[in-house]
Amino acid sequence: MSGHSKWETTKRQKAVVDAKRGALFTKIGNQIAIAARGGTDPAMNPSLAMVLEKARHANMPKANIERAIQRAADKSAAAMIEEVYEAYGPGGVGIIIEVATDNKNRTLPEVRHALDKNGGRMADSGSVMFQFKRKGVIDITEKGEDALMAALDAGAEDVTEEDDGMVIYTDSSDLMKVRQALIDAGLTVTSAELSYVPTSYVPIEGENAEKLEKLLSAIDDLDDVTNVYTNAE
Repeated sequence: MSGHSKWETTKRQKAVVDAKRGALFTKIGNQIAIAARGGTDPAMNPSLAMVLEKARHANMPKANIERAIQRAADKSAAAMIEEVYEAYGPGGVGIIIEVATDNKNRTLPEVRHALDKNGGRMADSGSVMFQFKRKGVIDITEKGEDALMAALDAGAEDVTEEDDGMVIYTDSSDLMKVRQALIDAGLTVTSAELSYVPTSYVPIEGENAEKLEKLLSAIDDLDDVTNVYTNAE
């Protein structure tokens, strides 16, 4: 099947392996609080079910999860909002930055500072987004021919194999349906979420590649940033 950006793999490995536990829990907690606005019962709220799945695989303590859910019901708490910023990095690569915040007047300057300090810049709305498409992205631990066929039977549009399993791409509207079909087929789903997947890639190497890696790390380290996507190849 078609390949995908090594930078996406780097982001995944960072989120699972390198991120500080506290910072990771903060990010997931913000996502839980936003998803829980659609209902606190994961059986009736697919968005919450997916984020709770991510929390479990990150070994997020139950107490942290419960506090995050309660934030959605706490009328005195500052409302959590989702924002999407567009930016350019070294070599002209496009960057999409998703944030979950209770204060965008704090978050936007932090993101802008991280960009300015590391060779990036904010972009006008729509100037980067057209280079990406919203897709469902599902991680499973299995790989090989049987897992590939099961993924395709479940409705996957595309599948890529990595060292620790497979990444399955779906139409954005099919994410929950494909996720459930994979689970029913006996496969182990470790993550399922909507993502921005590049429609084309910008080659980058040498000094620009090093600068980009530093920039992406600086952005991802911000507590309010939940996901970072780039079309670097």
